[in-house]
Amino acid sequence: MPARSLASLSLTFGLVSIPVKLYSATENAASVSFNYLTKDGSRVRQQYVSARDGKAVERSELVKGYEFEKDRFVVFSTEELKALQESPSQTIDIVAFIPEKAVDPIFYDKAYFLAPDKRGAKPYNLLAEAMRRSGRCALARWAWKGRQYVVQVRPAEDGLVLQQLLYADEVRSMKELDIEKASVSEAELKLALQLIDQISADEYDPREFEDEEKKRILAAIDEKIAGKRVVVHEEAEPAAGAQVIDLMDALRASLGRKPGAAAKGARAAGAGAPAPAKERKGARRAQASAEPAARTRAKK
Repeated sequence: MPARSLASLSLTFGLVSIPVKLYSATENAASVSFNYLTKDGSRVRQQYVSARDGKAVERSELVKGYEFEKDRFVVFSTEELKALQESPSQTIDIVAFIPEKAVDPIFYDKAYFLAPDKRGAKPYNLLAEAMRRSGRCALARWAWKGRQYVVQVRPAEDGLVLQQLLYADEVRSMKELDIEKASVSEAELKLALQLIDQISADEYDPREFEDEEKKRILAAIDEKIAGKRVVVHEEAEPAAGAQVIDLMDALRASLGRKPGAAAKGARAAGAGAPAPAKERKGARRAQASAEPAARTRAKK
C-alpha cells in the first residue's frame, strides 16, 4: 500500500522555496490494544459524572477550565481556545543551519519524512546534498495542528527527515536527581574500556531486536481465536540471595564471556511464549472459521 501524505508544504530558506509532501515516519505498533467489556462480553460506554451531584454529563455540555488554585478554575469556551491557537502554516521556515550533532536526542519528539512535491526534486536534492557535505542540519519553525513547533530538518540516506523538537521547559534536568559522584581507578577504567571494545558494533540495526512481550500477547490472542487454552508465561526465578561481587572480578568475568551471550539468553527466555509461530499457523488452518477474525485483529 503506497504511503499517503499528510500535507503539502513549502520548505523555505532564503529566497528558495521547496514544495514538499509530509509523511508520518513512525506508526503506533508498540502495544496491542484491548477493549473493556463486561464479563458477559458486552461493550461498555464511558460517562462523565459530576462530582457535585453524581449526575451524568454529556460531552456537549462540558467546558474546559484551568485550575489556578485548589478547586478554583478559570473557564474557556471552545471559541476562546481556538482564537489562542497558532494559525496553521503551509511553510516550514528554516532559520539556521547548525552542526548535525548539535541537538541532543533527548529533545527529539515525533518524526516525519519530507519528499519533494511537483517541481521540487532539484532544490530538494540540492538542499539534502548541501547539508550532507557541510555536516549541518536545519532548524526551522513550523505551525501544525494549532501549535508552533521548532523542528530539525536533517538529511537521511534517502531523503530529508523532519523532527519535531521539545521546548526547553518540556525536558527535565538530570541535576534534579542529585546523582552521587564516585571515583574510579585506572585499572577499573581499563577493564571497562576493554569490555566496551569487546562488544562494540559499528551501527544499529533495529531488525536485530523484537518486542518479545508483544509476540507473546499476539500468540495468546491466536490461541484464544483457535479455541485453545492459553499457557501462562512463567518468569525466571531470581537467584537465591544477593551476592556482593567485586567490581574488578565482575569486569574480568564479563571479558571472558562471548559477545552476544546476553542477547542469546534473552531470546531463550522469550521462547516461553504461549505457542510457536508454526503451531499457531496450524491452529488457524485447522479452524477456518477463525481466520477472518485473526486477520481483522492483525490489521488493527
